[in-house]
Amino acid sequence: MSPGGLILRFRRWTKHGLVAAYYRDIVRPRILGTPAVSGTTDPLCELHVLTCRGDWLNLIWGLKSFYHHSKRRYALCIHEDGTLPDAGLRQLRHHFPDARLVLRSEADKRAESELRRYPRSLEFRRTNLLAPKVFDFVWHMQGDRMLLLDSDLLFFDAPTELLRRIEDHAYTLNSVNRDIASAYTIEPSAVEMTTGLRVIERFNSGLGLIHRASLRMDWIEEFLALPGITQGHFWRIEQTLFALCSSRYGVELLPDEYAVYFEVGLGGRPSRHYVGAIRHLLYREGIARLAKDGFLNA
Repeated sequence: MSPGGLILRFRRWTKHGLVAAYYRDIVRPRILGTPAVSGTTDPLCELHVLTCRGDWLNLIWGLKSFYHHSKRRYALCIHEDGTLPDAGLRQLRHHFPDARLVLRSEADKRAESELRRYPRSLEFRRTNLLAPKVFDFVWHMQGDRMLLLDSDLLFFDAPTELLRRIEDHAYTLNSVNRDIASAYTIEPSAVEMTTGLRVIERFNSGLGLIHRASLRMDWIEEFLALPGITQGHFWRIEQTLFALCSSRYGVELLPDEYAVYFEVGLGGRPSRHYVGAIRHLLYREGIARLAKDGFLNA
């Protein structure tokens, strides 16, 4: 490779700085040398996650940091989007031996059967990579309460209030982290004008408690008929559907310490959702913090 090519490659590797590159490419794989997490079968709540080729290694960090700091062993179900390589599949099975792992090829067959009476839902499920969060998660639930957890979340302490809401049998609302702003594919005011439903603002579907009863297929089919709902960023559609279903069912946001934010620094928060705009901070802040705290040796 020419000197110019090497320089270009180095600049790309260090786009977000040497520290981020070091923790992303040198420290991050070390999670694969840590012990497996067994016993993830507690039926009190089910943790459902969707992962892919580019996210499975981050997911292992997220899951292990949750189980380590929460001291819980909620049942775990891992869904893959059809792009997960064999190496990722083997690692997930090794590190979470008691988890259920749902392959996209198997899930697609079930979807064709489950959604025969819901044509809009079937088309959405066929064309959107994140649609399994809306449909497949609830189909594979064996209980009534689900913990949503995206692959770009890390935990630094016990998420006490989240756990309290999950484990309080009298608590019947959905409860998720607060987004930077309302990131929906349809304006809440338009929904209210059309359906009379007041939609919660700034709902983020990356972390939170979801009740099985809130994800009704007839509701989703109804909402998919709203003009423009399937237009725009593909990841916003599933978030919009979660927000609509939750608003009709009953919902409140988690406290500010769980909210999405873009600034550097943890400020004593128990967890952080490193959304796309700040993904580099997952490495130079989040993984760096966990590594320095001795998490890899815990």
